[in-house]
Amino acid sequence: MTNPKGYLLLMLHAHLPFVRHPGYDLPFIEENWLNEAILETYIPLIRVFQNLKKENVPFRITMSFTPTLSSMLVDEYLQNQFRKYLKNLISLAKEEKKRTKFDPHLNYLSDYYLSHFENSLSVFEETKGDLTKQFLPFVESGNLEIITSPATHGFLPFYQSEPSIIRSQLRNGRRTFRKIWGRDPKGIWLSECGYYPGLEDDLDKEGFRYFFVDTHGINHASPRPMFGVYSPVEVGYGVFAFGRDTESSRQVWSSIDGYPGDFHYREYYRDIGHDLDYDYIKPFLNSNGVRINTGIKYHKITGKTTHKELYRPDDAMEACGNHAEDFLRNRIAQAESLYAKNKQPAIIVSPYDAELYGHWWYEGPQFIEFLFKKMFFDQDVIQPIHPMDATRVVPKVQSVKMQMSSWGENGYGDVWLNPSNDWIYKHIHSLSIDMFHKANEFKDSTDPLFVRVLKQMGRELLLLQSSDWAFIMKTGTMVDYAVRRTNVHSNLFLHLKSMLETGNIDESSLKQIESEHNLFPDIQISDFC
Repeated sequence: MTNPKGYLLLMLHAHLPFVRHPGYDLPFIEENWLNEAILETYIPLIRVFQNLKKENVPFRITMSFTPTLSSMLVDEYLQNQFRKYLKNLISLAKEEKKRTKFDPHLNYLSDYYLSHFENSLSVFEETKGDLTKQFLPFVESGNLEIITSPATHGFLPFYQSEPSIIRSQLRNGRRTFRKIWGRDPKGIWLSECGYYPGLEDDLDKEGFRYFFVDTHGINHASPRPMFGVYSPVEVGYGVFAFGRDTESSRQVWSSIDGYPGDFHYREYYRDIGHDLDYDYIKPFLNSNGVRINTGIKYHKITGKTTHKELYRPDDAMEACGNHAEDFLRNRIAQAESLYAKNKQPAIIVSPYDAELYGHWWYEGPQFIEFLFKKMFFDQDVIQPIHPMDATRVVPKVQSVKMQMSSWGENGYGDVWLNPSNDWIYKHIHSLSIDMFHKANEFKDSTDPLFVRVLKQMGRELLLLQSSDWAFIMKTGTMVDYAVRRTNVHSNLFLHLKSMLETGNIDESSLKQIESEHNLFPDIQISDFC
């Protein structure tokens, strides 16, 4: 394709908080966050990328894999937990084939799920459970660009007053990415798109060349960018910011007229884990007996009432193809209009949570496959692009100064600081200052136990800073777990700190803490100085 009028920068943000609880008789329900994401999002995306490569479709997509998620994907314990989870679903699907044998359509759907689960296990085992090795070939071929995030998805604008937090979050984000993915990331997904003035200096020091912000982060910059969000802007030190396009986001995200709400698509909120007789389903609940989603869902959205008809995959795929065509048609019209106005190609930035594709919107991965095929075979106006390439195809890139912003409700961090969660920040700041002092006090220690204690204090502190706990408290779901994690990391930090201060290090206790919260193996005391 020569001289396109626009480029689509599709960005998927893949993130989960670090949830790892070995040694318990029953798995924590929260571990299913990872299991569901692997089964419903990451493996389906791998299939889509494989299909596109087989058909020589030159797709371009950018994904962030946060350090917490990347660490869990390569963790042997969690890989085994997924195997158990999936084998349990295969057993359930086999039972469902027996239970539904007198209902042709339900029996067809149960067989549909059984095939899906068995194929997913086969894909998972191709690299012995390490899905990072499944994504890497697409990175090496140039089809997929992967980036990182702050170490534990900390919301950086709230920590501007304590430079050691910013430094440790960015350094461990980059370092962990390199260790797991074998390369340095060019860009970074700022947690919750949280930006504040001056952050670009720290990003430059760590080698990051670009990041993403919500629409108003660009539109409220000074001077106001001539091309709005449809061209990257330079914010200092040769670091570029990309702003979210609201039009393409609305077509997918909107709860009123977004594609995932189409009545032909699978209904997320009807699952046999809640629908079937408890005594029948209980042996298959990957929990302590509490009803949870199994992933087997027999109904389609149908309408806006409680009445739900049975899911028909072929009808859903037809709708998916139509939506991909509609999405592309709108991007073409958008690109042509912007090109006529700006006299340069538009960079249309479409960022989404990766888990929307497959987990929440079951047909979402197929939508991506259809979209790239149609983009390649059916038109010549718009083409996909990676971020740094976008800085080179536009003739003019404006330098601006931006103000603090985020995505989410109201756009300035309200989700992560409000009466439901504001209590956590006094602990985070207090312990972060403690860590700064202890790191400087003991940074030259040659006692290996003291060094181990300090590093584990750093891990607990980073885990405490995760934006996920504040988010969960705001949304009101699994609040007890978020509060517990906040308290656990705070108390463990204080327990470890007391070992340093007394000089009485309990190596057995230290080893147990290191075993459970085992991420960031290359963490450095200097990260906190």
